[in-house]
Amino acid sequence: MGGSTMQAVSTGAAAVKTPAKKQSVARVAGASLAGTTLEFYDHFIYGSAAALVFPKLFFPQTDPLIATLLSLASYGVAFVARPLGGAVFGHFGDKIGRKWVLIVTLLMMGVATFCIGLLPTYASVGVLAPLLLVLLRIVQGLALGGEWGGAAIMVNELDPEGKRRGFLGSLVQLAAPIGLLLANAVFALITWLVSEEAFLSWGWRVPFLLSAILVGVGMYIRASVHESGMFEKLEETSGESRAPIKEVLSNYKKQLLIAFGARLGGDIAFYVFTLFLLYYVPTKLGLPRSIALNAVLMGAVAQILFIPVAGLLADRIGRRPVLMLGGFGGAVWAFIFFLMVNSSNPALIMLSSFVGMVLVSFMFSPLASFLPELFATRVRVTGASLGFQFAGVFGGALAPLIAVSLIDRFGSTTPVAIYLAVVCILIALSAMAARETARINLSDAG
Repeated sequence: MGGSTMQAVSTGAAAVKTPAKKQSVARVAGASLAGTTLEFYDHFIYGSAAALVFPKLFFPQTDPLIATLLSLASYGVAFVARPLGGAVFGHFGDKIGRKWVLIVTLLMMGVATFCIGLLPTYASVGVLAPLLLVLLRIVQGLALGGEWGGAAIMVNELDPEGKRRGFLGSLVQLAAPIGLLLANAVFALITWLVSEEAFLSWGWRVPFLLSAILVGVGMYIRASVHESGMFEKLEETSGESRAPIKEVLSNYKKQLLIAFGARLGGDIAFYVFTLFLLYYVPTKLGLPRSIALNAVLMGAVAQILFIPVAGLLADRIGRRPVLMLGGFGGAVWAFIFFLMVNSSNPALIMLSSFVGMVLVSFMFSPLASFLPELFATRVRVTGASLGFQFAGVFGGALAPLIAVSLIDRFGSTTPVAIYLAVVCILIALSAMAARETARINLSDAG
């Protein structure tokens, strides 16, 4: 922003202090929520398509399991790309500003998603089709890797004293289930409106092409956001050349390990309690695909309801107790979840996903405040992004492959439940190893 603009904002804030502050919080929080929701919508429509249609259209094999694994691997490459996106955009977010990250990443995600909706299939162009699909998926991963850190830090730096950072951060986390809900609702609507043949022919493309409209809306909202005040103050007082990535890797190893452990299990639990059902319910239980879709939607509703609750609790009782509740609770629920799913009762399947995602809310919600609080302002975007996204490589990227492979190898869901329980316990242990950050001033963080 130009100096005259910032002066005008400061003058307005001085004249009417409280209303201006409220308007600023609403604008930044709203822009972060809206833009990140659209990015997660784009991310999750790929996940749904990877389970429902991509094995048939982009990875045709004589063995359906191999096709499914290849399709899920294409879903996972985005998680591998996300740490690189977090490093690159985190670096520039700490060097030239948080707002720049929010604009560029949203545009990248929108273009990549729209192009997926235009791709020719394997039947048309052969091996070029999956190669282009994976390339665009990597672009999606780079964009989402940079998006989360920029959005989380923007809302956290609205409240440096820490009175409501947990709740403000939860609004960024709320974007994931809203995006998931939108993505699966669109897929459910399309599968209901058209035949199976039409869906495989052209219907699957509609959710991807719709993203162009949504991204346009997101860009309009984000254009009105001002740069973070804490970053602008840092720019005014710090004249030396900074290398955020180098400093984080050199001086924040413990914080990165804590962030990794606190984040890892939530990604895996998120996948098992929702997207895994899109594979398991129709292929292993022989039930209609609509049951799995409805269970995923119920899980998204659970997060929409309980992520803000978890954020409020993180402000009231601290980040660590909320994370421990989610971690230990998820470890126990992993076994109950599969008992309910294997009953083949549609109501129990939906209930199992709902409760599971309530617990994921407690694993997930505090991270948008807890992770930024581990790092100083000069490296905050880089540190929080790397910790959050690097865990995704071992969580979200590998979870589909590991879960499907375990089911195929052992013919039982028990190994999957054990796998999930172990990583959920890791969340609780990581929280126990950290100091409580709910009451710290962000100016003193790191």
